Amino acid sequence: MKTVLLHSCCAPCSAPILEWMLENDITPIVYFFNPNIFPYEEYEKRKQELIWYISSLNLRFIDGDYNHEHWLENIRGLENRPERGARCAECFKIRLEAAAMLAAELNIEIFSTTLSSSRWKDWKQIYEAGVSAERKVTNVRFWTKDWKKGGLTERRAILLREQKFYNQQYCGCEFSMRK
Repeated sequence: MKTVLLHSCCAPCSAPILEWMLENDITPIVYFFNPNIFPYEEYEKRKQELIWYISSLNLRFIDGDYNHEHWLENIRGLENRPERGARCAECFKIRLEAAAMLAAELNIEIFSTTLSSSRWKDWKQIYEAGVSAERKVTNVRFWTKDWKKGGLTERRAILLREQKFYNQQYCGCEFSMRK
């Protein structure tokens, strides 16, 4: 495994994973596809910080389309579901299918996601979304690594402070905002 398409949600979640990949001779290509993030200013804040960080590492960045309205159409009826419920599962499927399709287009065999680094997310839902995407798109495999393990959660906290990253307080969608 030399190159991995890494679907990324933000710089704080990406930093320890990118560091780990580089230390293990893996070249990540970072894909920012997060149409769930609301409002648009929040989306831009997360994207620009990620661009700043990965440019410091001389890594390739691919910007996915921001189409929040399309995302809303795809999760219609799930808006009031609790966090870690059906809405999140559908959101993961949308984003990981897009990552799988891009990986295939770029002839990258392996794709993964920073979503599995979050303690707030259900690993099983992420795993199922990744495996589902792998089945739908030929010639790609979902790397089922749980990025919370191996000291990466602790490293995230350190990099958060060292890099002075913006630390968002919700996953991104308007339905996850704390009241």
